[in-house]
Parts: sequence; structure tokens; C-alpha cells
Amino acid sequence: MDWVRGKEIGHGGFATIHLATPAETCPSGLPPLMAVKSCDAALSSSLRHERRVLSELGECPRIVRCFGHSLTAERSGEELYNVLLEYAAGGSLADSMKSRGKLLSEPEIRRHTRSILEGLEFVHSKGFVHCDVKLQNILVFPSGGEEVKIADFGLAKRAGERLSKGGKQGGVEWRGTPMYMAPESVKRNEYEPPADVWALGCAVVEMATGRLPWGSRVESNAYALMIRIGVGDEIPEIPEGLSEQGKDFLMKCFAKNPKKRWTARMLLKHPFLAVDCLNSDEEVVRDCGVVEFADASPRCHFDFQEWVSTQCSRTSWESGSVSPSSEMDSDPLFATEHAALEISSDSSWAMDRIGQLASHERPNWEHSEGWLTVR
Repeated sequence: MDWVRGKEIGHGGFATIHLATPAETCPSGLPPLMAVKSCDAALSSSLRHERRVLSELGECPRIVRCFGHSLTAERSGEELYNVLLEYAAGGSLADSMKSRGKLLSEPEIRRHTRSILEGLEFVHSKGFVHCDVKLQNILVFPSGGEEVKIADFGLAKRAGERLSKGGKQGGVEWRGTPMYMAPESVKRNEYEPPADVWALGCAVVEMATGRLPWGSRVESNAYALMIRIGVGDEIPEIPEGLSEQGKDFLMKCFAKNPKKRWTARMLLKHPFLAVDCLNSDEEVVRDCGVVEFADASPRCHFDFQEWVSTQCSRTSWESGSVSPSSEMDSDPLFATEHAALEISSDSSWAMDRIGQLASHERPNWEHSEGWLTVR
């Protein structure tokens, strides 16, 4: 498949996104404008993984389409691995909210939430977990009415898969953006479909308030945030401006016990989304008052300089610290979901786990897949 690279529209730690158009010799069927995600072929494992996941998922109207992949020899002598993707002219939902300077109305929130849930339900039905649901990974397609689609599957995994191939038994796996991490991900290194639902709840909070789900004060203190997420009963603050149905919807997303958390399929039937579902494609969106956006959707882990969403498997986060062991998995405190909810009475294990995730030592995120928009 021949295509022509256009101007750069985004970049990450080691990869870039350019506009792309099909070459004249290319078979018909491709859109006139695409986005091509490219990186050095020697560092392309994550991008190749994303392409494989999209290929296995197949087409879904709520997921960004993949049109193919290729290797190209650049004029500089580099060999690049490229993945051709559907182009979202509206950028990310986070950027769209910031640029317009207005909060989303509740009908808009319902419509976007329904679209994201339809995508997640499809992903989960195919046996995958996205692992990095956030507004920065939800893309906006303005043509034909404002639609949103889920993107960036570089951290996606098979449901039930415990560690990455490079991980060790008992190792620490960190996937996604901590502000969106579910309690079970912090406490038990667990990234399954319920974790995506928790992250969706965080995204709804951000859509409703224009602020990060746990507030901006914790951005500089990863350890404190992990304590809040992993220990006790605290959940992200429920926006006062939401309807009672919206608040109840979020409570279903923020059940601390993942077994009691509603699934994507169940949430699609929640009254919050059923209010105007009959004509959702023709719904007229309504603006509300202008607000000052205090925080931007995180492009990275707590926006700590160059920190980005990533997967990291390590057996130690601090020099001289004790590495996690497989004995943790057999700790009676976490033998059942019920026991996991009782950690407030004995939180030493959870504190150790959080200590592994939140360190004063800066990790190496060289091979991240975070993206900064440079439109």
C-alpha cells in the first residue's frame, strides 16, 4: 500500500504522527486523509502491538480504524515502522474541551459516554482490556455531527494476562495513567475490564467539571494519590452539577470492589444513558456557561515533566528496597475480593504495593507511547 507522508501533527517520546494521503497508485477504498503513526523500526514493539490489537479487534464504529502498516526507508537512512490510522480532525476530547472554553452540557456528556461505553463493551467482548482510558485517548470526529472514538491501544492487553512478557513472577506492572487507575490495579496489580470502567468514571468526572478526577493538588505527589486510591473508601468526588441519574451512574463506576462494579454492558442500560438514546445520533448539543479550565487532561503520569502513560515492569522502585514477591498473591488478606475491601484494618501490604508504584526515583520512560499534540 503506497501513501504520501504529510505534515507532523503530533509526537511522543520516540514516535511521531503525520498526516498521510493515499498515493495515486494505491487501490481505492482508503479515505483521502489519514494519520500515520511512525517510529524507529528497532523501537517499534509497542506500535506493532497496537496494530496487532486493532487487527484482532476488527472494525467497530466506536474505535479508531487501522488501515494497514508498513516499513519505510527514509531519506535520513532510518527505517521506520508505520501504522495508518483513521484521522480525527477534532483532535482529542481533552483538547476539544480546552479549546472551546466551555464545559460539556449533560446531554453531550451522555452522548460521549455512551459512545465510549459502546467501544469498551466491544473491546471487552473480544477479550481485551484497553488499560489507558482517558480523555486524551478519546478522539473527536466533527464531520457528520461530533462523534468520539477510542484510540491508542498501545497498552491494551488480553483479559486474564497478568504480566507483560518482559515481567518477572511477582514483578510490578504499571499500565496507564495513575489518576485513572482502579483500586485493584494499585493493590493487586490487576488490570481487567472493571479497571476500564473505573477509568471511564474518571473521564466522566473530567467531562463534567473540566478538572482532573482527583483534583490538581495531588499531581506532584504520586505516593499520596496511590494511598487515596488504594487504601480506604475514598472515591473521586462526584460532580454536584450532575443529575441524580448521573451521580448514580458514577457510583456504579466507582464501586471499590471490581466484582460489584457494573460492566460496560450493564452501564449502557443505565437510566443516565437511556434518557435520550432513541435519537442519540441526531441529538442537538447545548453549551453551558464559560468556565476557566484549571487542569488539562493528563497527557502523562501526573504531568510530571516528561512522564507519560506507559507499561512498566520492575522488581524494585527504590535502591535497596525489597522487591515484591509472589508471596503477596498468596497473602490471606487478599485471598478474596471481600478481603481486599477490608484492607483499611490492615493496610501494610497495600502500603508496600503503593510504595513500589510511587517512588522518589524518576523512572525511565524512554519507550513510552504518550502523545503531545502540536497542532
